[in-house]
Amino acid sequence: MNNQEILSSLSRRKFVSNTGRMATVGALAGLTLPTVHGKSGEETKLALVGCGGRGTGAASNALSVSQAFGPRKLFAMADIFQYRLDQSYNGLSKKHKELVDVSPDRKFIGFDGYQKAMDVLDPGDIVIFTTPCAFRWVHYQYAIKRGLNVFMEKPVTPDGPSSRKILELNEEAKKINLKVGVGLMCRHSQARKELKDRIDNGELGELLYLKAVRMQGRLIGWDKRKQETPDKDKTDLMYQIKNFHGFLWLSGGVYSDFNIHNIDECCWMKGMWPVKAQAMGGRHYRGDEIDQNLDSYSVEYTFPDETKLYFQGRSMNKCYQEFASHANGTKGYALISGPGGHRSQARIHKGQGPDSDLAWMFGQNGGGRPERETNPYQDEWEYLMDAIKNDKPHNEVERGVKASVVTSMGRMAAHVGNEVTYDQMLNCSHDFAPGVENLTMDSESPLLANADGSYPIPQPGMKKTEY
Repeated sequence: MNNQEILSSLSRRKFVSNTGRMATVGALAGLTLPTVHGKSGEETKLALVGCGGRGTGAASNALSVSQAFGPRKLFAMADIFQYRLDQSYNGLSKKHKELVDVSPDRKFIGFDGYQKAMDVLDPGDIVIFTTPCAFRWVHYQYAIKRGLNVFMEKPVTPDGPSSRKILELNEEAKKINLKVGVGLMCRHSQARKELKDRIDNGELGELLYLKAVRMQGRLIGWDKRKQETPDKDKTDLMYQIKNFHGFLWLSGGVYSDFNIHNIDECCWMKGMWPVKAQAMGGRHYRGDEIDQNLDSYSVEYTFPDETKLYFQGRSMNKCYQEFASHANGTKGYALISGPGGHRSQARIHKGQGPDSDLAWMFGQNGGGRPERETNPYQDEWEYLMDAIKNDKPHNEVERGVKASVVTSMGRMAAHVGNEVTYDQMLNCSHDFAPGVENLTMDSESPLLANADGSYPIPQPGMKKTEY
């Protein structure tokens, strides 16, 4: 059995007995779910659930889609922070004045806002999920119940239990023909697609190894004082959600939320998912900072054919910086993305490094004017809207879950100090946020602070569970 068959089998495996099926799918039992068809000429309404920077950007991309895919408008918004919803609304209505129709009665604040925002849509409309991924399965379950197409941000999941829930829910989504995009936009990059085709056609020969690097200055700063937030934001729950990159239960931490793009695009180029990972990392110069992240990560992923993907990550100031992905093969070297960000600049060199002779570079064909790559953040929406309007197959959830599990596998290997397999990560019983579907503004957080106001941090070799 090859790697794709192994992981496909894992993703579809029945993880619980018939008498103890997950509540996620059980909640849909007995419901007559609407089959969703393309909305060829109708206006498409959108709801934004999670109004931070990424959500605002995703909504703007949705509103910027080609007119060939019909009229659309932003119709509802939901968040748990009023100021975030207000900032997002103001920015979007200024940029897309004619396409934003969110009346005050369709602006929802609170943990149940996602339901209210989806309730004002019709089957076949679109809901955008850009909250921390801890809430993804909860929101996806309701979207399926309402027959709504979905765009969800990455990562899709932070742990094993939520990964299994999403996979089971997605089987229900496929039955009713939902179109679902996942925000791993590198998969829609023109340059990367052409590079992938060239690798598959043998221009790099046999791949020897891949390397993903994201070494930057401090991505996030933290402290334990909390004085600068309003009183209601001083609770553990609200503070953590406001600073979700710092807490594993919400986002998988900086490792999962930021590094998944580089890891995913390397696995795509390889055409396989890793089956295991071993790693190490460190936490430095922290003082009073109370997040749960490590500052440096070094992860060795192993593919089924024993080749490797090496990930190097660091979030520290005044150090060497690099943000790129690389592949080395028996016939040469390829730059997958970077340097400096998500822009690809894909190219192939004849030697084993970027200083060797250039064999190919995206956009430079036939000596004419270089072709400029379109924005993959926008392209992923063009593909999704095309699928909705023309009723084409489009469901990226299974791939999004696999990328999330592989990323979590590397993070967990570093945090616990042991080798972690894909199977172990996917089947891990430790649930970061049991009862997340029942949270309210007055709830305790799934993660409670220590007496000094700090939170549990990784202690490799000492703690065998992430918190």
